[in-house]
Amino acid sequence: MPEIVLAAARFGFLVLLWIFVFTVVGVIRRDLFAGSRAGRLVATPRGVNVAAGNARPAKVKKGRAAHQLVVTAGALAGTKITLGEAPITIGRAEDSTLVITDDYASARHARLVPRDGQWVLEDLGSTNGTYLDRSKVSGPTPVPLGVPIRIGRTSLELRP
Repeated sequence: MPEIVLAAARFGFLVLLWIFVFTVVGVIRRDLFAGSRAGRLVATPRGVNVAAGNARPAKVKKGRAAHQLVVTAGALAGTKITLGEAPITIGRAEDSTLVITDDYASARHARLVPRDGQWVLEDLGSTNGTYLDRSKVSGPTPVPLGVPIRIGRTSLELRP
């Protein structure tokens, strides 16, 4: 085989290898720094009232019941959902009460259930976990007013 053909083949292989490396680095970079494209939180019309509002930190008073679920971070920050007696499911599945289109949320990620006058947060076996403040939720956990619930890039709070 002539030397020039062998040199051209080596050079072509090296170029293809670098194109592959740059493509992989670009994909990883996009996944790591996708914060500007935060997941959308969509409330489905299952009897919940949704209204955009101003997302400020809650002034928490002891002994008050939660009446709203407020999105404090994410694409729909400031969205308010009036709570009732029905449990609220959160995830990417279309039949969830709150549909989150976020790469870090599972199809059936978490559930908020009213029990004995308070709301309890349950992780439904999600891949990336559900966090109450900075603690990972491993079982049914009561949610105090004003404490952030984090699912992927979305944060929620119970408010009076």
